[in-house]
Amino acid sequence: MASYRFDVVSVAPQVFASLEQLGVIGRAFQNGIAELHTINPRDFAVDRYRKVDDEPYGGGAGMVLKPEPMYAAFESIPASPRRRVLLLTPQGCQLRQRDLQRWASEHDQLVLLCGHYEGFDERIRSLADEEVSAGDFVLTGGELPAMTVINGVVRLLPGTVGTAESLLEESHSDGLLEHPHYTRPAEFRGMAVPDVLRSGDHGAIAAWRQQQRLQRTRQSRPDLYGQWQERSSVLSSRMTGDGSEPMQIRIGNGYDMHRLVPGRPLIIGGVTLQHPDGLGLDGHSDADVLVHAVMDALLGALSLGDIGKHFPPDDPRWRGANSLKLLEAVVALVHEQGWRVINIDSVVVAERPKLKPHIHAMRSNLADLLGVAVDAVGVKATTNERLGPEGLEQGISSQAVALLQQKAP
Repeated sequence: MASYRFDVVSVAPQVFASLEQLGVIGRAFQNGIAELHTINPRDFAVDRYRKVDDEPYGGGAGMVLKPEPMYAAFESIPASPRRRVLLLTPQGCQLRQRDLQRWASEHDQLVLLCGHYEGFDERIRSLADEEVSAGDFVLTGGELPAMTVINGVVRLLPGTVGTAESLLEESHSDGLLEHPHYTRPAEFRGMAVPDVLRSGDHGAIAAWRQQQRLQRTRQSRPDLYGQWQERSSVLSSRMTGDGSEPMQIRIGNGYDMHRLVPGRPLIIGGVTLQHPDGLGLDGHSDADVLVHAVMDALLGALSLGDIGKHFPPDDPRWRGANSLKLLEAVVALVHEQGWRVINIDSVVVAERPKLKPHIHAMRSNLADLLGVAVDAVGVKATTNERLGPEGLEQGISSQAVALLQQKAP
């Protein structure tokens, strides 16, 4: 199995050496699970002083990273087909656990561009696929956030952590904080290990841990607890006293198909895939059949037409558009109409490539935008047994069903 590759462009590359000595993360690098490369843009500066920064046009305090050495450093890095380029900046999207999971599962190379000084020349932004922030604060550079990303991704790679189960139960994996942990001795300075953990009753232990996760999240992170409640709420009927009024729900169906052609990206469920013959899906947007089917199902449930009505294929605004952004707009429309998504079930019909390794990432992408838990999103993959346009690899299709519930007045 090939190593996961990290390439960091930084004017302070020496700070990353500590990662290779850091517990299980260090062992992952030593065992070849991951490899770390640092690139100093100073090595690509062309003047005698190896200058990488300059004063900003228009005046102002501080210095700004120049584009020439950053571009040269970036262009010296070998590129994997599954590479992702991140720009570490306070202006980026706040880093979340699901981002780490997505980068670990969907990519085999991360290039991290570290800002420094007052900022960087705006043209450097065009190198990045995503802009990432460690939080709503400002540091002297992007090195610490980059180290956080590397640590978070490496620990999710197969072989780094001893048991995969420990990754499933940790904080933020499903929106809740982790439960308390105890080890020997059974009592320490008057503080005892809860009896249930020493009972041997695994069912009772699991229930206690879940209750502790809920309690800890409610007390320490009420914002997360509120989001978890919204995602985890079950269908509740709005019944009259005699139980005669039905639940206010809607069901919608969606379908989409796009041709397979050379020279186009293959994006399904927001995940970029590699077709063995280099084929991609043809369409005005990115032609993501799974996301389009889900959008059609949501719109159909509320009799709002189809995606062609809202995003006409002859409108230049949607040329090459990211379908996840279009789905975000449809979900906003659903909420404006007074409804919310309960669950989605879908199937993708494709002969190749194999979709199974990417199903979780697809479900996560959809759940994130739909505002539901991952287990409320079903994505299945099947072939057409070499029959029809899918079986002959002339195209890929997808079908989806959406269940909506009217919000309480």
